[in-house]
Amino acid sequence: MTRENRRLDIMFGLGLLSVCLLPWYRVEGGFFSFGWLAEMAEKPELYPGILQPFLGRGWLAVALALFAAAIGVRALGQPGRRGGTLAAIGTAGLIFMVLQGLAITLWGWSWSLGDTVFGPLDPGQPAFGAGAVMLFLCFLALLAFGLAERGVMKGDAFTIGAIALLIALVATFVFYPIVSMFAGSFQDFDGSFNPDGFLRNIQDPAIWSLDCVIGGNRCGVAWRTLFLALMTATGSTLLGLAFALVATRTRFPAKKGLRLLTVLPIITPPFVIGLALTMMLGRAGVVTHWIEAAFDVELGRWLYGLTGIWIAQVLSFTPISFLVLIGVVEGVSPSMEEASQTLRAGRWRTFRMVSLPLMAPGLANAFLIAFIESMADFGNPLVLGGSHGVLSTEIFFAVVGAQTDPSRAAVLAIVLLTFTLSAFLVQRLWLSGRNFATVTGKGDSGKHVALPAPLAALLYAIVVPWIVFTLAIYGMILFGGLVTTWGLDHTLTFEHYLRGFSVEWRDGGLAWTGVAWDSFWTTMEIALLAAPLTAAVGLLTAYLIVRQKFVGRNAFEFALMLSFAIPGTVIGISYIMAFNLPPLEMTGTALILIACFVFRNMPVGVRGGVAAMSQLDKSLDEASITLGASSPRTIRKVILPLLRPAIMAALVYSFVRAITSISAVIFLVSAKYNMATAYIVGLVENGEYGIAIAYSSVLIFVMITVIAGFQLLVGERRLRRETSVAHKPKAARPSLAQEAEA
Repeated sequence: MTRENRRLDIMFGLGLLSVCLLPWYRVEGGFFSFGWLAEMAEKPELYPGILQPFLGRGWLAVALALFAAAIGVRALGQPGRRGGTLAAIGTAGLIFMVLQGLAITLWGWSWSLGDTVFGPLDPGQPAFGAGAVMLFLCFLALLAFGLAERGVMKGDAFTIGAIALLIALVATFVFYPIVSMFAGSFQDFDGSFNPDGFLRNIQDPAIWSLDCVIGGNRCGVAWRTLFLALMTATGSTLLGLAFALVATRTRFPAKKGLRLLTVLPIITPPFVIGLALTMMLGRAGVVTHWIEAAFDVELGRWLYGLTGIWIAQVLSFTPISFLVLIGVVEGVSPSMEEASQTLRAGRWRTFRMVSLPLMAPGLANAFLIAFIESMADFGNPLVLGGSHGVLSTEIFFAVVGAQTDPSRAAVLAIVLLTFTLSAFLVQRLWLSGRNFATVTGKGDSGKHVALPAPLAALLYAIVVPWIVFTLAIYGMILFGGLVTTWGLDHTLTFEHYLRGFSVEWRDGGLAWTGVAWDSFWTTMEIALLAAPLTAAVGLLTAYLIVRQKFVGRNAFEFALMLSFAIPGTVIGISYIMAFNLPPLEMTGTALILIACFVFRNMPVGVRGGVAAMSQLDKSLDEASITLGASSPRTIRKVILPLLRPAIMAALVYSFVRAITSISAVIFLVSAKYNMATAYIVGLVENGEYGIAIAYSSVLIFVMITVIAGFQLLVGERRLRRETSVAHKPKAARPSLAQEAEA
């Protein structure tokens, strides 16, 4: 009881701090500026929660009364009875906080039903601040401590609290924005219910028109986007498979260089590929000029439209397909292929009937990832789309265009989300119930069957020209940042780098005078904050999924992975609609960008953590807990040191995605918090290609440097002890305590 009481006392202390000292509602200018400390006594809007009922917000007395009742229950001596009461109070407090937050806005009731039942409400409430959020977390802790005292999850309050916290976070930052987006499609500008906008837009021929061949530039934007995504996913998957087969099943002389080349597009800002294609194949491109001069033809603007977008997207997303498929290709057990040849099947039949079907899960995953990435892609369609937009760009112009139409943006986002979720569910249904396991305990030669000679020749004919094309694209990127004016003046210069990143010595200190520094430092700060948070949330979720058994675990895992199927464009528009008004107003702040990156990239950390943790025997943490270690200590001392590869993967992926993401970021940046990709898009729109490419080159260099730093910081996993003493007698087996501590 002493341990439980100590935890409760700490929680009650934080609760008293939240209701007695912290501003209950959002502080203009930011809580962490602490400017509110000097103004709190003079401004009623900064008063803590305990004083808010006296300002006309009497409903808050319910939350305060529930918290006071929990303090009174603390004195009960019977854990079982006290636990049930604490859990009930925590549940009631959470429900009340959510309901009053959604029902009451700054101007009064959110829905006309409130006016009808309770009458007009004045003065309403602003967005929640530090005090309200902390009291919400205290109610969450009450629920966890109460259930633990009742014996749920073997009395492990940490595990219960972690599950409850993750459910609350996913509900707040994944499902609440999506629901807000759906609701926004039926609302007018003043927030009142009006289905006219939804009905008008959902029937718009510009979305669903089929007055052309499917995929043509005049098709409705929905079918045009779907056709492009299917073509991109097909091209990326086939090319990724070709690269994986060349890297694993042939004697290609430059396999290490091939792997490096496939990683480069991942750390390249997405629209830079489109810029490089414009420099090479655009109307004023170097290849275009050469072909026109050599063959006396006029190529025109063939690159601008679905063709150019498709080339750029296949270039951008093939490396991701390659990384997914190379492990799958290597994982096909040679014994299956040996069995086929033993039955006198030829190499071509063995590949077609045995090897290829066993790669189905990887092919399905690669196709799904490329499909979703194409749907969400914003940069390449913006650069190369011309007058033939896709859903992501149409959503953007519906929000920031000359004629702002939030209802149209919401309808387009719903269409986009429907396509991606349908693909996600079809893939899961197709793979469910199938068994693709090939690795068993039986021995084999360890050598895969050689590819049929015609197939190997075909793969070389595809891969080698694509490598040359990719190298030419990156050559254009480098060259474009080092010439005065692309297409007009090719004099070599460092002017673009100096204009973007110049540094001067002024008044005894360094002055960051380059035009790109503000967005650069903002990007680095937000990415470095989001990366460890993403890794922490992802790995904690993986620990709960693999190591804990609780009701609804499969649904919990599916809900978390569902966020991966939500395109960034939909995330961006849904965050605007959800967090632009109370109860959580975050638009224009760094917090909304961090939350977007964490919950957009979290599924990668979850899957990596699940895969790595599944390889760790449960006896390791069971031994630690048996010796009296708590769950947090077991995670810190036993689990985390063995998960260094997964931690590294989550850190690198989330950091790179935070820097290169554009589809969601373009909606969420502000003048104060402008990200690098959004700033580069502005440069492109203004025709300043030199600075845009120079900025992108700097970002690529920085990402490579930081990735190497992450590798040094995380280190490598140690699975055995080593000694430098020669012929040392065999030591006794370490005790369970030593194993747990190791």
